Amino acid sequence: MRTKMQHKIITTMRSLKLIDGCKGTQVYALNAGGGGGGGTAADSGRLGEKIFHQLQDHLRVNSIRSKSSRNYLTVGTDTLLPYGLPVSDLLEPQIESCLKFVDFIEALADVYRRTENCPQFEKSGMYLEQCAIFRGLSDPKLFRRTLRSARQRAVDVHSKIVLAAWLRYERREDELDGTCSMDCCGRNIECPKATLVAGYNPESIYDPCICSRTPRGEFEDDSSIGDEECSTSDDYGDMSFCIGGDEIRCIRSNIASLSTPFRIMLYGDFRESRRERINFSQNGISVEGMRAVEVYSRTKRLDAFDPRIILELLSFSNRFCCDNLKSACDAYLASLVKDMEDALMLIEHGLEENSYLLVAACLQVFLRELPNSMHSPNVMKFFCSPDAMGRLAIVGHASFLLYYFLSQIAMEEDMKSNTTVMLLERLTECATKSWQKQLACHQLGVVMLERKEYKDAQRWFEAAFEAGHLYSSVGVARAKYKRGHKYSAYKLITSLISGYKPVGWMHQERSLYCAGKEKVLDLEMATELDPTLSFPYKYCAASLLEDNKIAAAISEINKIIGFKISPDCLELRAWIFIAMKDYEGALRDVHALLTLEPNYMMFHGKMHGDHLVELLRPLVQQWSPADCWMQLYDRWSSVDDIGSLAVVHHMLANDSGKSLLWFRQSLLLLRLNCQKAAMRSLRLARNHSTSEHERLVYEGWIWYDTGHREEALAKAEESISIQRSFEAFFLKAYILADSSLDQESSAYVIKLLEEALRCPSDGLRKGQALNNLGSVYVDCEKLDLAVDCYMNALNIKHTRAHQGLARVFHLKNQRKAAYDEMTKLIEKARNNASAYEKRSEYCDRDMAKSDLSMAMQLDPLRTYPYRYRAAVLMDDHRENEAITELTKALAFKPDLQLLHLRAAFHDSMGDYISSVRDCEAALCLDPSHADTVVLYNKVSEQVKEQK
Repeated sequence: MRTKMQHKIITTMRSLKLIDGCKGTQVYALNAGGGGGGGTAADSGRLGEKIFHQLQDHLRVNSIRSKSSRNYLTVGTDTLLPYGLPVSDLLEPQIESCLKFVDFIEALADVYRRTENCPQFEKSGMYLEQCAIFRGLSDPKLFRRTLRSARQRAVDVHSKIVLAAWLRYERREDELDGTCSMDCCGRNIECPKATLVAGYNPESIYDPCICSRTPRGEFEDDSSIGDEECSTSDDYGDMSFCIGGDEIRCIRSNIASLSTPFRIMLYGDFRESRRERINFSQNGISVEGMRAVEVYSRTKRLDAFDPRIILELLSFSNRFCCDNLKSACDAYLASLVKDMEDALMLIEHGLEENSYLLVAACLQVFLRELPNSMHSPNVMKFFCSPDAMGRLAIVGHASFLLYYFLSQIAMEEDMKSNTTVMLLERLTECATKSWQKQLACHQLGVVMLERKEYKDAQRWFEAAFEAGHLYSSVGVARAKYKRGHKYSAYKLITSLISGYKPVGWMHQERSLYCAGKEKVLDLEMATELDPTLSFPYKYCAASLLEDNKIAAAISEINKIIGFKISPDCLELRAWIFIAMKDYEGALRDVHALLTLEPNYMMFHGKMHGDHLVELLRPLVQQWSPADCWMQLYDRWSSVDDIGSLAVVHHMLANDSGKSLLWFRQSLLLLRLNCQKAAMRSLRLARNHSTSEHERLVYEGWIWYDTGHREEALAKAEESISIQRSFEAFFLKAYILADSSLDQESSAYVIKLLEEALRCPSDGLRKGQALNNLGSVYVDCEKLDLAVDCYMNALNIKHTRAHQGLARVFHLKNQRKAAYDEMTKLIEKARNNASAYEKRSEYCDRDMAKSDLSMAMQLDPLRTYPYRYRAAVLMDDHRENEAITELTKALAFKPDLQLLHLRAAFHDSMGDYISSVRDCEAALCLDPSHADTVVLYNKVSEQVKEQK
């Protein structure tokens, strides 16, 4: 039976297909060539020499390469040189500011288990813990999905306003022109009115809110208080309150019903109970205020009064314990808070009078204005100091959640600022649970290290380590090293490696504190355990450069850039290109890194990237706008994503107002898995759109990429209703295709893509639409129509259509043709990990192993090769080796498919406890994964039976 199961697994693995996404989100690995210089004429060459020498003056290349300088820096200097190519011995990996674990899979399983078993009202807090865990992963969708789950299960108003503001911040709507911080998205989940309503109702969180159901301006209650209800005649009432020379007639029983003190005063043994006229002049309320009290005592309404009077009533209600009046004043004043001016004016009253809803409404404005409000002293004074937090705590608005949100934004805005330090200090004071203490102390340690306050950094890292965060030992070691205790740092990390299962970051850190062969061995071990760590590649490249092995240095840094693009690696490669006078290569990389981080400072923060672009630009061939489009077309077609990014950035520098270019930039960044930068480009595309229908399309993509499918679909349909356009039809088709399609749905998606192709667009986008249409035809088993689509796409140089065509040949049992088609893709796209991976499905086992080995070499983050190899081992009855193969990948890539497969293997081997753990970790990543749910229920029953 197990042999049959193993055969089924290997068959399933072999038949796994790579879905062509409409936006091409896979990473296509490329090794950039070492290329020649940019100038072609003699004058250009002389100009190049002149500017190259200027750059040399900036970089001080000769002094850095000297051996004595390196030795001196290693011994006596703990900071990098202000200019120059990086010295290998001075390079340091950045300490991450998130939670990290020695056994990440066990951490996922544990938090999932505790979330499932906790009471309903505590689930929001458990999802917040999941958010903190997912913050360290490269996929922001996991964080956003869990953040929505936390908001969905929030009970109190405070949690709702913070989580709703955080969700809004994740879309960075503050960067969208023409939007207001208090704009409503139309759903309860982020509605600023819905968040001010307490209660647990997770089922209604995605329902339309009152803002979307009621036209603007119709929220006011029509049944307002009439003049006759507000007036009080002399014949009315059975008692009076006298304030100065004025007398306010009241009904004794109504006033008595306001609070226990009034009831005792008016009906108890006090002399006021026997008087018709009571002197109230010394009780801190005006005549208008007392008249308002009288009206409220009869009508229970406040909407006829000026806010100044309501504030007076709020103070009055606190003084005389009028709970219902206070709640009414609190809610009414909260409803008046619409903008920053209102919030700043009213929050002091709310804090003074302990008004929970009013303070909540003001905080909501502050939070929804982030990050701009982070730079306002008038706002931050309510959060930063211990006294400020104490005032918030009295009102019920100081929480770990609040300060976690604020501190994350502060760290993004300015890691070294005093505001960041103070917010993190408040975060540590709010931390009560173990994971909260670990996170808060670790992040404060990271900030102190950045500020070069090493003693304080060590203290906070030690606190995090004592709370149970093993990764903080890296911070302790680094702080000791910075304080001159190198051997102590070495011993600390060595004890960590010997005491726990080694992971890549342990050996990476220890490499800083040793030299020679030992250093090399640690770096090699770090890469073996976690090939995604960039520091070993950077160190090796810098060492090779110091030894004048420039080509080898380029080859080394290309290894990491091929599958994990980052500004620091691009910067290093640009430096090397400058050293070898390949100005085109250098300029390309600087353009690309400025796409990722527009304000990036190069040369250890001494020169803005834009300035380096200006220095390099005269050294390369100048392009006209037509040349730029041709370059973009060629590089896009050859799957040169970094080259395409550079061309787009160059075009935008000359004309930043083209929304189409910003959109193209976002597509490239998504393909390179740079989601944060992609969303920024998408927002800029929206801001630069010149028409309503175009703006709606980009807003639709923003909604879709942040996990709001229905809102995105609505934007696409609204755009189509205004004007039929390629991008609107394409967006709608993409959204609908992103699910399991039945025959009817597939036909509708085909119709939408055909409509898109009838609309004007360029070859780059039409090629993508044809490729997607071919994919849908294949799913509908209309292979001849699919071939037509793929061939048309190839005719306009959409290179990725080779992959779809290969799939058709495979389905037609033309395996050799499928293999040849993928070979064409590999040749056109140079070293393409995805193409090697896909080609492995169309050849025998030995050739498949070779292709998958190449795919893993080019991109270790691809999980299919590990799954395939594990399935082959399982098929050969080498179960333990199969488990080891998957475990190796899971150590640095917590992947749903890897976890599900390992859980199935554990199940087949009778190790049900391990299978349950892997299922729990997988369901933490995706709670709705149907196959894992079925397996989890099965193995859970097996565990119960064993007990």
